[in-house]
Amino acid sequence: MSAPKKILIVGGGFTGLTAALRLSADKNYSVTLVESSDQLGGLAAGFPLGSTSLEKTYHHLFLTDTSILDLVKELGLLEKLIWCDSSVGIFRDGKIHAFKTPLDLLKFSPCSFIGRLRTGFAALYLKHQKNWRGFTRVTALDWMTRACGASAMASIWTPLLKGKFDRHFDKVSMAWFWARIHTRANSRSGGDGEKLGYFRGGFNVVTTALEEKIRAQGVTILTRATVEKISAERTAVINGETISFDFCVFTGPSPAFAKLLPINDSLNDYAAKLRSIEYLGAACLVFTSDQSLGDFYWVNVNEPDAPFLVFIQHTHLVSKENYGGKNVYYIGAYLAPDGKTYALPDDELAQVWFAYLKKMFPAFDAAHICERHIFRFRAAQHIVDTAYEEKIPDYQTPLPGVFLANFSQIFPEDRGTNFAVREGEKIAALLQSAG
Repeated sequence: MSAPKKILIVGGGFTGLTAALRLSADKNYSVTLVESSDQLGGLAAGFPLGSTSLEKTYHHLFLTDTSILDLVKELGLLEKLIWCDSSVGIFRDGKIHAFKTPLDLLKFSPCSFIGRLRTGFAALYLKHQKNWRGFTRVTALDWMTRACGASAMASIWTPLLKGKFDRHFDKVSMAWFWARIHTRANSRSGGDGEKLGYFRGGFNVVTTALEEKIRAQGVTILTRATVEKISAERTAVINGETISFDFCVFTGPSPAFAKLLPINDSLNDYAAKLRSIEYLGAACLVFTSDQSLGDFYWVNVNEPDAPFLVFIQHTHLVSKENYGGKNVYYIGAYLAPDGKTYALPDDELAQVWFAYLKKMFPAFDAAHICERHIFRFRAAQHIVDTAYEEKIPDYQTPLPGVFLANFSQIFPEDRGTNFAVREGEKIAALLQSAG
């Protein structure tokens, strides 16, 4: 009987964990998973908050997230999953406007009445449009401007595009925008409005269950493990030590993979393609407070001078009794990782953001804050421009036995735990078919 083939999985997010789950179930493989940070979970990684765990960045599930829902069922976690009514608002012209139902849209006074009607028809069209291919070469800014008009763009869509993509806002493909509208519109349960899923104990319950199962299946997990090089000879240098593999799956950002490639002429074009995918960073401030601010779970901040994109009262989705009776909040922004705001010390960033929060909620008092945390991510959002399809890297890389699986390959969809699970399933199947 031949020895099991050695599998190296780089990255302990949901893609890497799912791939490890599937591959380690096959006795023909011996799997090692390495993660550069001190914990698993990727962008869904949690941190202790009171007696439970909370994600460092805001997370929830949609009804359309079938890949992760199937995995949750398989792991026996359905009893921990709860479905909650979402509530959405937009901060514009100095106040928060409800923005959940068609009636809310009709009442949205910062936009002209004609603009509201055009926006409603555009959303309805995009909800039922299943073929996104025709959207790839047109920008979201151009398409939505033609569909909705200047008033709707100024008050609703342009601030969201700028908040999400910073200086790249006018280059984003309409196909990406279609996917956002399509997913949200189809995550509604009949006439009950949008339903969002969350786990008692946070998404960490999924990470923990995956970790326990793959360990039981024989996976070796190494954290604080930095991959320094991957070679064509099926070796990798990790924390200064060279290890061999038969197959490797890299799940980090594409430009990060480019840095690990051997330097030779045959790989120059491939490395340049990987580096052509640009990323924005993100900063997320999490705090708990005795105060309850507003009536909405999710507030898009659409004022032109706003320093952040979104304000979330997590405990308007999940009961604050899960957090010792405290209200839990997120403030989030996408930022250039080499920019001044991203580099601000935590105290200065919190001061800027809390000052603006005071404009949104005059009753806000920082003295009521019980705890505060700030998390930063250098590669949080890839830029999906109108030439993006040509940039998408193949799963099979030019290096023998080396595969790439990350969010850059799921166009027109975006980041999310559901697509991370789906890609993990896909890359495991591809590797198995390769040998």
